[in-house]
Amino acid sequence: MALPPVLRHRDFNLYWFGVVFSQIGTRGTVAANLFQVYELTRSIPVTGLVGLAQAVALLVLSPLGGAYADRVDRRRLLQGAQTVSLLVVLSLAAVTFAGHVQAWQVLVSVVLTTAAASFDQPARQALIPAMVPRAELPQAFSLLNPSRELATLIGPALAGILIAVDGPALMYALDAATYMVLIVILGLLRTAPLIPDPKAGSLVTDIVEGASFIVRRRPLIWQLMTLDLSATLFGAYRVVLPALAVDVLHVGATGYGLLSAAPSAGALLATYVVFRVVGTSRRLGRVLLWSSIGYGIAVALLAQAPVFGLALVAGALIGGFDAMATTIRHAAVQLETPDELRGRVSSLYQMSSRGGPALGDVIVGWVAGLLGPVTALTIGGLVSVVYASAMLLRGGRVREYQGASEPSHGE
Repeated sequence: MALPPVLRHRDFNLYWFGVVFSQIGTRGTVAANLFQVYELTRSIPVTGLVGLAQAVALLVLSPLGGAYADRVDRRRLLQGAQTVSLLVVLSLAAVTFAGHVQAWQVLVSVVLTTAAASFDQPARQALIPAMVPRAELPQAFSLLNPSRELATLIGPALAGILIAVDGPALMYALDAATYMVLIVILGLLRTAPLIPDPKAGSLVTDIVEGASFIVRRRPLIWQLMTLDLSATLFGAYRVVLPALAVDVLHVGATGYGLLSAAPSAGALLATYVVFRVVGTSRRLGRVLLWSSIGYGIAVALLAQAPVFGLALVAGALIGGFDAMATTIRHAAVQLETPDELRGRVSSLYQMSSRGGPALGDVIVGWVAGLLGPVTALTIGGLVSVVYASAMLLRGGRVREYQGASEPSHGE
């Protein structure tokens, strides 16, 4: 059986492996951060501050990270960001091993690693079109997104095991090793360096240009961002997982790890379907909206699950629907953006794709503190359903989006 065309590119295959391996550590560390803060404070609102720490760094630094991704060698920028994260997580491991860690130290580490990721992610996304032809971009993302979910499946589950064995410090030490592996792989890539525009203005001018491109010339991207935010702001399920695992379902740290990993399992099970749909469907906009509706329903089901087994099923459904929606959105952003703007547009888009879940942790965590985790997550899932349903019924650019088959917009 012949390999899909996208898997015939050496650099993409190396990059694919490096991203997945690095994400095992990153996702495991995020799960360990949430559990550690909850264990130290026994407070869902305080646990939600992990999301606030991420949101502050993302919203403040993402535009700057995107501007640099369009000015410097993207591989070197990625290596620098990975190095910063490596040093931070090693420091957190050290204080945790020593038994002197406090919740504020975990939050500071989250701020610093997310700040580094604000420079990492735009370059990471913008680098992909340099490795595969335009026509293969949707399939590249259909592999990358579920493959990262493999890391999200392994990472949180591994975090749960390591926490049960000897606390979060073991997870942090493993994360440091995965950063090192990706740094080495980035050095092996043979992609052509970005040629900066010699007429480029100031960083502020570059950031404004990226925002103007989205708002004035690609309203589709802006609408995709609002759709993403409707789910991530109100359906941010991860902040309540420690409380659901410990206080509602009574399954402890190991159960928490499995519950955190369930969405990734669902994404992996849906990989073949996602790959086929994005490669053949000409109604991707409708698929995206139905997947968003399914995501919201699954979030509400997770909240209402009376037993651990049903909660795992709901988590898997969340991952499957999210994998389809995320793949379509990410591919659309890259297909709609010229290379010289990809860093900036990717950085602004990540303010919704990554900043949304971070702010969602704060919102859902606060509501959960008032109404309880079950009610807060149920309401959030239904908000996602209502917003996506409205876009589906109203019609417009998102619903009619077709994908790579659409003609490229000349610039």
